[in-house]
Amino acid sequence: METILLYDTTLRDGTQGEKINFTALDKLKIARKLDDLGIHYIEGGWPGANDKDRDFFETARHEKFKNARMVAFGATHKFGIKAEEDRHLNAIINCGAPVGTIFGKTWDLQVKKILRIKLKENLDLIRESVEYLKAHRLEIQYDAEHFFDGYKDNSAYALQTLTAAYEGGADALILCDTNGGTLPHEVEAIIGEVRRHLKKIRRDKNGDVSIGIHCHNDSGLAVASSIAAVRAGAVIVQGTINGYGERCGNADLTNIIPVLKLKMGYPCISDENLAKLRKVSLYVSETANMMPLDSRPFVGKSAFAHKGGLHVNAIMKEPRTYEHVNPELVGNRRRVLVSDMSGKSNIEYKARELGIDLEKNGIDSREIISEIKRLEQGGYQFEAADGSFQILVEKLSKKFKPLFDLESFRVTIEKNKDRPCYSHATIKISVQGEVEEITAAEGHGPVSALDNALRKALNHVYANVLDPVHLVDFKVRVLDGRDGTGAKVRVLIESRDEDSIWSTIGVSEDIIEASWQALADSFQYKLDKIEKDKIKK
Repeated sequence: METILLYDTTLRDGTQGEKINFTALDKLKIARKLDDLGIHYIEGGWPGANDKDRDFFETARHEKFKNARMVAFGATHKFGIKAEEDRHLNAIINCGAPVGTIFGKTWDLQVKKILRIKLKENLDLIRESVEYLKAHRLEIQYDAEHFFDGYKDNSAYALQTLTAAYEGGADALILCDTNGGTLPHEVEAIIGEVRRHLKKIRRDKNGDVSIGIHCHNDSGLAVASSIAAVRAGAVIVQGTINGYGERCGNADLTNIIPVLKLKMGYPCISDENLAKLRKVSLYVSETANMMPLDSRPFVGKSAFAHKGGLHVNAIMKEPRTYEHVNPELVGNRRRVLVSDMSGKSNIEYKARELGIDLEKNGIDSREIISEIKRLEQGGYQFEAADGSFQILVEKLSKKFKPLFDLESFRVTIEKNKDRPCYSHATIKISVQGEVEEITAAEGHGPVSALDNALRKALNHVYANVLDPVHLVDFKVRVLDGRDGTGAKVRVLIESRDEDSIWSTIGVSEDIIEASWQALADSFQYKLDKIEKDKIKK
């Protein structure tokens, strides 16, 4: 079966997504991760358009990528000047990338209304631009912008633009669903027509040409259309990690890769690299400062999460009953959620996952269910707080060893007319039951001040191990508004490090105390994991 080549445009098209912005160093770090994942092409940006992308390519030219070829992006040369005079084309040649991708107008509407030139003149722009780049011994991929819209409006002209790029010597023709409005069955049918057209015009001196696909997700069909394109004969699939991109985003490679590999049998990446997929997804979302989407297929936190007791009972006997693939294949893991609706199977599965033998410790799973129901009646919500749940089960099974204990804390908040409101926290804890630490720190709010003070105290014993840990989400929910400002509140904190995400919970009539409970559980969870990893080694 033919290898499908993966083309990542996170560093270029992905950055057009709202709120996403990468520095040149960010882009280089992501490129290394993509190369390690086994991506074949990494589109680094538009060197002729901005200084940041020029800086990136200047640095990237000294990198030794083991799997990927670096790609520089640009457009066909400007009308009215020669190809060799166009600064964007020359930037592609001079940036050091071995591959260039340029886009051109395929839709006659765009040629007439946007470029405002004759249709024949646009064909010349395409042919001349590709010829000029090919003369400099680059691999050239031609992005046929708005191809499917153009084909539906004027199929003859859309095919002529592909012919122009082919005659110029393009190595690949990438068919773009730029507006994201084409349906998968339309994509499949149109690519069939394209292949028949190329068969007619192919000349021996130009050799063969590859077909690729580039889809946007405005109809929620980018992945489906990309898969349809592969079925129709496309061998290059463009997309972004996590589907980042303009408007509704691009085709999501974290979805496409496992579908191609596991569902369709295409050898696009190795089994070893496929297992890195979730980590790469998390790394890109962290670098982009975007919340990971829990429900994202294959790599999301909830992709293999089970809550219903009957479901959990079934997967304990045969995982395939409620899982379409083994989560470990994509670097994910099975999660069993617990709540007041949990059954015996949920608790026993979670205990085994934590390495706790309930029977050996004289704990009946029904006792844990009873305690969970009691706590959830009081406002806790353990299905959303896996870190706190682990601590709870270890406490009930007498396995919990607190790595620090609170003696006291004090938080003050000050506001005056000359500066914004700020907070100061003083904290007294005992660490590992022996060392007593008293520290103080400021913060941009009471929880921030407590966080800073606790880190400061723990760093004296656990030097630097908490540096990678930081809060990524903080939610407060009033449980019963009838009590007004004296109502109980539930605080959920989501924390992460380089490899994982965990959630913890606190409930109290005092928002600071609830926040402390969730914060303390988060740090206990992380430190406990570190201690257990030491024992394993």
